[in-house]
Amino acid sequence: MTRNVQTTYRIIGLMSGSSLDGLDVAYCRLDTAWEEGVFRIKNWELLQADTLPFSTEWQHRLRQLPSATAFEFCEANAAFGHYLGQLVNQFFDEKRLSASDVDLIASHGHTIFHEPKRGFTTQIGDGAALAAATGCQVACDFRTADVALGGQGAPLAPMADKLLFSGHDFYLNIGGIANITCHAPNDPNGASRIVAFDVCGANQALNALAQLVGQHYDKDGHLAASGKLDPLLFNEINNQAFFAEQYPKSLSNQWVQQHLTSPCLQATSPIADRLHTVCQHVALQLERSIAQVLEKEGFAKESYSLLATGGGAFNGYLMRCIQEHLPCVQVVIPEENVVKFKEALLMALLGAMRLEAAPNCIASVTGARQNALGGGVFGGMEV
Repeated sequence: MTRNVQTTYRIIGLMSGSSLDGLDVAYCRLDTAWEEGVFRIKNWELLQADTLPFSTEWQHRLRQLPSATAFEFCEANAAFGHYLGQLVNQFFDEKRLSASDVDLIASHGHTIFHEPKRGFTTQIGDGAALAAATGCQVACDFRTADVALGGQGAPLAPMADKLLFSGHDFYLNIGGIANITCHAPNDPNGASRIVAFDVCGANQALNALAQLVGQHYDKDGHLAASGKLDPLLFNEINNQAFFAEQYPKSLSNQWVQQHLTSPCLQATSPIADRLHTVCQHVALQLERSIAQVLEKEGFAKESYSLLATGGGAFNGYLMRCIQEHLPCVQVVIPEENVVKFKEALLMALLGAMRLEAAPNCIASVTGARQNALGGGVFGGMEV
């Protein structure tokens, strides 16, 4: 296959996270290059970005879909693809863009099932419907190729950590689920082995608790900071077999709902105490996860750097808990749009790699037999 030496792409990345707060849209410029057979990003820029809220109807529909009939599921998959197209067209109108300004839309879709141990993962949002609604070429379904090769299909974020945000030892993304990436040196010449895995549930539970007091989320962690530890709840949510498993490993939304969100909602302590307890839980599991990586990878330094992104990075109390649990780690929070839109930017990156036929899932992260090229591509149509 003939590969371009250097190509600039303008790509829209779409991310629908497990917290159901809306669609993250990132319009990006990516300057790609092949150097001695290695795919690289020479420069990149986040040109425009926004979060477009989901309608109440779609929030409810997505929340109920895991228990829907097969017919309802298929219907929702197509309808959600068209709905994503409507949101992208809204973004076009607000930002004065059009389909001609975009080389590709790279869509994560919305995860309904994630069961890699059983050989499947499912993100809805039909790519053909999205292409038809926008007139743009679309790439989607980025996880299934890795799962078919025996991998977890997650996390995908380490590719962005490698190509866009190099220079840190650890990368933490705190969304509905928190995941960690480590670039651990594994030879005397400084080459690194990338490992990553899901740590625990996070914003799914925090937001669900905040909503009990009429807030969409606990702004800056003020409520959590005012509470105290609920020992019974703390012991229950930390006493799960997943936390003792070795990586690679990943979590489903259903696992988080069953083992974190539901116990938190059912607890009888004050809401502030439950929020406080979840923040301490996330910090503890992150501390244990990093300790596991350092031991398993033989990675020893006097101090480490961790780049934190995702909505949880705006939770001041949660970040203080993490820093207290990790005294030898310098926690770095980048500029606001990177924190908010890193996952959508990641999708744009994976889309560019799909166009360049560059493997975009890392086997050392997921446990797959080999690096995978993820993403099905659908052609745009005139609208």
